[in-house]
Amino acid sequence: MTPHIWIDADSCPKLVRNYVVKYAKKLALPVTFAANKKIPAETDDFEMIVCSEGKDAADDYIADHAAVTDIVITRDIPLAGRLVEKQITVINDRGTVFSKENIREKLSERDFDLQLAQIGLAGCKANTYDKKQFALFANCFDKEIHRLIK
Repeated sequence: MTPHIWIDADSCPKLVRNYVVKYAKKLALPVTFAANKKIPAETDDFEMIVCSEGKDAADDYIADHAAVTDIVITRDIPLAGRLVEKQITVINDRGTVFSKENIREKLSERDFDLQLAQIGLAGCKANTYDKKQFALFANCFDKEIHRLIK
């Protein structure tokens, strides 16, 4: 069965979105962006699902429609946890594969960071995306998509 590529597009860097669409076109793989608003890309070789403004609407759409043979790209760790439970391949835009072995730790780290932010103790995290992070993503994506195709 052909893998479908799902992108939680609200927070996915443009560089990643464009790369995935071009890569998928070469392999004739379907790509779907899910977000709360229309997200642009360099080409229109993807499906755009605009979800309601409700909290986690795009996450819910992806979780309801992704299958075991698919791959999902998201920064959203709770969404990754839901998908890992369903045995769906999940990676982030920095080249991390979420798995049964690491998802609990990732969720704990996220919850701890959220608690620190809520009490005003969160450090200043730079919200940059550079060539090194993209290279890690591209290598991870290539490995995972070819694993799914076999």
